Amino acid sequence: MSVQEKIAELESPKPTGHRWGLIAAIYIGAEVREPMTSVPEVHAIAGAGLEGDRYFREMGTFSQKSPGNQITLIESEALAAAARDYKFEITAGDSRRNLLTTGMALNHLVGREFRIGEVRLRGFKLCEPCGHLEKLTGKQMIKALRHRGGLRAEILSSGRIKVGDTISEQE
Repeated sequence: MSVQEKIAELESPKPTGHRWGLIAAIYIGAEVREPMTSVPEVHAIAGAGLEGDRYFREMGTFSQKSPGNQITLIESEALAAAARDYKFEITAGDSRRNLLTTGMALNHLVGREFRIGEVRLRGFKLCEPCGHLEKLTGKQMIKALRHRGGLRAEILSSGRIKVGDTISEQE
């Protein structure tokens, strides 16, 4: 099934209580303060992060051994809303988050287990925007992304994450 077919299925009515979304894009930041790079897939390592990402090597600006530094996600809908509300574009790369999602509210995943393709994760905390992000982009990111800046998550099982993978909440 193509990504477009998955998005069409995503937009169809879902059974009550069923939540799922899709991975629309994947980004890796190999070096501190350098632009994020779009990749079609990435290897997630339990307890460590995404291979090739600066936080996997504990080389990020806010590196510290914390489950919340393993992987970050942001909703495409949040970026669209920020552009609408504040009249400037925020690209997925500008957000400095690893995974761009569509179709699922990420804030509801704090403290909950979920799956992306074959990888099991746990929502750790919201990923609120910071002054560092504003310095890197030159945009008012704190105001635009407050309470919709995404999710920090802990990787519970290793595996590959690919563009088009389904995000599903664990029962």
